[in-house]
Amino acid sequence: MADRVKETLFAILEPDLRDARVLDLFAGSGAAGIEALSRGARGATFVERDKGALTAIERNLARTRLGGPTVRIVHGSVATFLDGPPPKPDQRYEVVLLDPPYDDTAELLATLTRLGRSNGHLRAGARIVAKHFWRNAPPARIGLLASVRDRRFGETALSFYRLEEDG
Repeated sequence: MADRVKETLFAILEPDLRDARVLDLFAGSGAAGIEALSRGARGATFVERDKGALTAIERNLARTRLGGPTVRIVHGSVATFLDGPPPKPDQRYEVVLLDPPYDDTAELLATLTRLGRSNGHLRAGARIVAKHFWRNAPPARIGLLASVRDRRFGETALSFYRLEEDG
C-alpha cells in the first residue's frame, strides 16, 4: 500500500483500532495488519496463500516485535478461510483490511460478498476497507455491508463499509 494511501487509511480507522481484532486479507507482507497492531489493535489474523509473502509476514512481525498469542498467520486462500468455521464470538473481527490483486475485480466482489453474509466471522458494526482500482468500485451495498465512505488517490481507491446487524 502506498504511503499516502496507508496514512489516510489509518487516520480514518484510528478510532476503531484500539483493542480491535483485525483481519488482513490478501496480506502480502503484512504491512497493513502490522500497522494496525502498532496502533493498538489487540490481535491480527493474516491470510495469504503465497509462501514467500508468508515468510515476509513472519519476518516483519519478528522485526517489529508485534507477534504473540493474539497474532495468527493463515496459509491459504481468502475464500477457503472465509468459508471455513468462524471464530468464537469473543474473537470475531472488528476491522477487515482487504487488498486483493489490483486487477482482480471478481476476487474483490467475491470476498466482499463472503464478508457481507452473516457467517459469524465479523462483529456487528465491523469496519471493512477494500483497496481497488478507482474505476472498479464495488457496489454501495453487498449483503449486510453498507458503504459509508470512499476515498480516491490517483488510480487507487479505498471503499469503507460497515457490517450492519442481521435482520
